[in-house]
Amino acid sequence: MSNNQFGKQGWLPERIDNLSGKTYLITGANTGAGFEASKILLSKGAEVVMLNRSKERSTKAITNLKAQLGENIKVSYVIMDLSEFASVRNAAKEVNEKIPQIDALICNAAIAQIAKQEFTPDGFERNIGINHYGHFLLANLLFDKIEQSRGRIVVVASEGHKMGLKTIQFDDMNFDKNYHPNNTYCHSKLAQMMFAYELQNKIQKANKNTKVYVCHPGASKTSLIRDNSPLATRIVWSIMSAFPIVQSAEKGAYPEIMCATEENLKQRAYYGPTGVMNFSGPVGECKLEPFVVDKVIMEKLWTVSEEATGEKFEV
Repeated sequence: MSNNQFGKQGWLPERIDNLSGKTYLITGANTGAGFEASKILLSKGAEVVMLNRSKERSTKAITNLKAQLGENIKVSYVIMDLSEFASVRNAAKEVNEKIPQIDALICNAAIAQIAKQEFTPDGFERNIGINHYGHFLLANLLFDKIEQSRGRIVVVASEGHKMGLKTIQFDDMNFDKNYHPNNTYCHSKLAQMMFAYELQNKIQKANKNTKVYVCHPGASKTSLIRDNSPLATRIVWSIMSAFPIVQSAEKGAYPEIMCATEENLKQRAYYGPTGVMNFSGPVGECKLEPFVVDKVIMEKLWTVSEEATGEKFEV
């Protein structure tokens, strides 16, 4: 979309004032865009709580951040594996007990392009289980705390939602019949977006204060494409990464930081890089496709997600 509300350069972190006294939770924050988002928020005086799978990688990330920003930064971690509902519940309990306020929960962690169908310990296909169900449960369990802080939930989506099926495959959520590394990933990212927009609907109806924003990182040099991705995908990505169309992980973090901090953003919107194919370029508002906000599908997905996670999500 043209006419970027932030001007030709798009949104930049320079717009952020002092964030002292603010607390941000970020899933998957020890690497990639999550790490870069942590760094920028910490540099502005915020407190960051990382929700990561690995104690070792979390400790290493914090050591790295302190080396760059100084020993006095307020950064900590809570161990959480989005693929395991028990782990998400334990992490949410720890956060609710120890963290006084949540100014924003940034749902940043994701997996992508797994060559063969794999399952979470709870029996769900890994893309939908981690990217969508894990975050759905986490947002549910932390919602009251976020609401108390009049905070935000930021869902980091993907341009991939425009590929694949462009709807939710309710009759086979695990893709037992038609597993495909790309389509199945795209399905999970669309589910995340639909969750976010339906949550907006429910918050509005309940007259609550939490704001929900959706963004995408564009094409960024993060660790999303891993060794378990198909060989062809890894080759194509390595070639693409050599070109300027693929931006740094730091720039890939801009949209989620913007959605966590910027005032006067539209909620029923989709933010991210606005250049060619939305791969890179100035950060601003992108086109929100009508199929993403299909009310019947969004409502059904909400019910299916409650059943999958075994928890009613009452706003």
